[in-house]
Amino acid sequence: MESDCRIPTSCCRPRILVLHALFWGLVSLRVFGASLLSMDDKTTVTRPVTTPCWQMEEFVVASECSECSAFHAKTWAVCSLTGYIERINCTKSNKEDYKSCRSTLMEEHLFWKFEGAMLGLSVVFALVVVVRQRALDRLASEKVRRQIESI
Repeated sequence: MESDCRIPTSCCRPRILVLHALFWGLVSLRVFGASLLSMDDKTTVTRPVTTPCWQMEEFVVASECSECSAFHAKTWAVCSLTGYIERINCTKSNKEDYKSCRSTLMEEHLFWKFEGAMLGLSVVFALVVVVRQRALDRLASEKVRRQIESI
């Protein structure tokens, strides 16, 4: 009698174990090999990062939130975050600094964009529901018609 390895018996277990070991060995080699290679590439120079004074002490807003100019948006990292900036004075160190801010005009614009998108999606899904309901009603009437005809 010839054994068939499609049926899980004791003859197939060594083959399955070898395949599992090979698979997990390749997976672990891929993962650990990639991490070892990435550790060798870390030859970058790190610069000391100075925290802004407004994160460590109290501050007073010297000028309200305003839009960055085109030049400042490209050159200042603070402007690139939101596109708006405010000038602040730190109270303890008497230092003047700039801080990224969110404009109320920008927030209102984003709110109405979101509302419009939600309104559009609700209209689309309402139409999908109506079309689906009509299709189901048509299938139900067809089924009833076939049942009546078979009598």
